[in-house]
Amino acid sequence: MSEFQNIGLIGRTENNSAVLSLKRLMTFLEGKGFSVVLEKETSLSVPNHKARVSTRDKLGELCDMVIVVGGDGSLLGAARVLAKYNVPLLGINRGRLGFLTDITPDEIEQKVGEVLAGKYLVESRFLLDMSVTRDGKLVGKGSALNDVVIHPGEFIRMIELDLYIDNQFVYTQRSDGLIISTPTGSTAYALSGGGPIMHPKLDAISVVPLNPHTLSSRPIVVEGSSEFKIIIGRQNIANPHVTCDGHDQIITEPGNVIRIHKKPDRLTLIHPIGHNFYEICRSKLNWQNGN
Repeated sequence: MSEFQNIGLIGRTENNSAVLSLKRLMTFLEGKGFSVVLEKETSLSVPNHKARVSTRDKLGELCDMVIVVGGDGSLLGAARVLAKYNVPLLGINRGRLGFLTDITPDEIEQKVGEVLAGKYLVESRFLLDMSVTRDGKLVGKGSALNDVVIHPGEFIRMIELDLYIDNQFVYTQRSDGLIISTPTGSTAYALSGGGPIMHPKLDAISVVPLNPHTLSSRPIVVEGSSEFKIIIGRQNIANPHVTCDGHDQIITEPGNVIRIHKKPDRLTLIHPIGHNFYEICRSKLNWQNGN
């Protein structure tokens, strides 16, 4: 008997191809006798189903595993909610790049079947917690599997900020913003900003300036246990925005303090046998293949 009996499903409902894959996956799971639990919003795209329905939060309590059908963004959203439950996530790619959702639609029965039979790899990823305080009072918070990004918002204006790591002053920087990235996020926005690619097993965090005013300002990589404090400069004309994985947007004011550190809860990702980070990089980033 499989260790996974209650399978939660989250789908990218606005994507027709994702809905088709979701229905195909449901048919496969129910045909094999597994109990399917549909996330509430996802259930609206599957009329006349007979599965249980749950809020996304409750999936973590009801399920032994959650399968996400969509792109990396869909999996990021699920991870932020479900990491605290320690329920493993498996991704079926119906997006574009697919660094996290690594089963292709035509492999659903084969690869999901192998996972349910106990043939899989387990990977642990850490997330970041972020908070913003104003005059000592909490005004917003969020969590991120990829990155926390400070940016100007609607208008492109230079931001001034002070960066501290583990209570040690690093620099005052003028730039278009700052990306604080996990290894998971190092192949996302941080990569576009010129940051380093970090292997997912690394316990490290990268700090990537966005178009810094000085050419000597470069990305740095620090320990994963590092605590970040970023003070928004009082001379800023713009009110910088803070986002976590592109969500949980908070508009800051001059003098506000942003704190970022590793989240205590970790995400458990499941991959099919044969999953290879470097092979994914070669495929998704068009690295050259050897002869």
